[in-house]
Formats: sequence, C-alpha cells, structure tokens
Amino acid sequence: MKRSLTIFFLLAIIGLVSSQISSTARQKASAQKVLMQKDSIKKSKILAQIQEKKIDSLVGTLAVFKPYKKEAHASYYADKFNGRRTTSGVKFYNNKYTAAHKKLPFGTKVRVTNERNGKWVIVEINDRGPFVKSREIDLSKRAYMDITSNKGSGGMTVTIEIMEK
Repeated sequence: MKRSLTIFFLLAIIGLVSSQISSTARQKASAQKVLMQKDSIKKSKILAQIQEKKIDSLVGTLAVFKPYKKEAHASYYADKFNGRRTTSGVKFYNNKYTAAHKKLPFGTKVRVTNERNGKWVIVEINDRGPFVKSREIDLSKRAYMDITSNKGSGGMTVTIEIMEK
C-alpha cells in the first residue's frame, strides 16, 4: 500500500515538473514567434523599399530611350523646397524621383546617367528650372544621391535620355 502511494506521488510530481517544462517551452516558442513577427515586419518594409527601386529599374530596362544631351550639368534641389508646389502644380518631395528641366514637357520620363560611374536613375519632369545658365537639370535629392559618386558634391556631369512612349 505504501509503495503504491509512493509511486502515485512520484508520478504526480513528475507530471507537475513535465507540465512546467512544457509551459516554459511554449513560452519560449511564443517569444520566438513574436520575434519572428517583428523581424518579418522589418523585412517587409525593407523588401518594399527594394521593390520600389526595382520597379524604377524595370521601367528603364523595358523602355526605349532617345539621347537628349550629353555632358549636361546636373544639381539637386535645396531642402527648403521640400513640400512646396512645383510649376506643374504638384507638391515637391525630396524623397521622390522627380526633376526640373527648362524645356521638357511635364510628365516626361527621363533617364539621367552619371558619366563618371555609369549609375543611372529614371525621373519624371514636374518643374521648371534650374535658373542658372550652366545647369541643365535639377534632380530631387534622392535621385541625385542614388547616382552620385561623391555625396558631398553639389553638381555632376550627366547624360540625359528621354523615354519614348
């Protein structure tokens, strides 16, 4: 009788210990799921940014570009213009792929290539300018920083090509 009670108590203790171990394991597993969910949110934001850049690149590879001007001087908008209206009527944002040109029609897609390093970006003309004789095109800060080889410089020599429709 004493043996059966001892065995019963031992089994009960083993059951309690194993349930505590399994609950600890469940807590660890749920903590890992939470970490994975947070990590996947960060990854999805990063993937969205990469996909945004790929969309611009995809347009460039599928489109046909007609040469417009070689050895043109390009600069970028000052930060003070961020949020202001452009000549076309839309708001200017320095983090978008837009540009200002003196003569090209609004809505024209243009590929701007840095002649020094070969990097290029596709921008949409939505403003007039630059109002300096030596400059041909003003890029948004994001577009400029994507193709420049020297982040501290204010200008560079580029090739401008117009996307044919």
